[in-house]
Amino acid sequence: MSSEIIKNTIRFFLLLLMQVIVFNNISLYGYIQPYPYLLFIILYPVNSGRYGLLLSSFLLGIIMDMFCNSGGIHAASCLILAYFRHNVFKISFGLSYEYQTIKIPTTSLKEQIVFVGICVFLHHLVLFLLEAFSFTLFGYAMLKVLFSGIFTIIFSVLIINLFKITKK
Repeated sequence: MSSEIIKNTIRFFLLLLMQVIVFNNISLYGYIQPYPYLLFIILYPVNSGRYGLLLSSFLLGIIMDMFCNSGGIHAASCLILAYFRHNVFKISFGLSYEYQTIKIPTTSLKEQIVFVGICVFLHHLVLFLLEAFSFTLFGYAMLKVLFSGIFTIIFSVLIINLFKITKK
């Protein structure tokens, strides 16, 4: 078994566990709840297979739905994020990212914030619009996208830089 597969499996379960135990219990003012479990999808290796990303993202989302009793909205939003992640890489790092092995923890802070921000807001937009599922709650959903998105970006970038391994 490859060390990359082992590392991704550990990341999958660790982020899921942290989300369920810690971050699902954080709710500020009804609008703010961080979702750093998205880091699994964000940090998934660029040169790994797309179908593996889609399958593992679906599993991540469906397990979150089981814990949150949310009826599939996490699975749908994780799949959307995994599907469009390729395009977000093109937006964030340019067309030449395909010829390089980009590792998010080694990029600059600005690039991390841009990439993580686009991913988080894409996920949150789908998640909270499906959660509201009504035009009358559109404003409430947009406030949740904004405030939860900002907190998720802050927590995610902090986690990325806290666990960054520096090689000497």
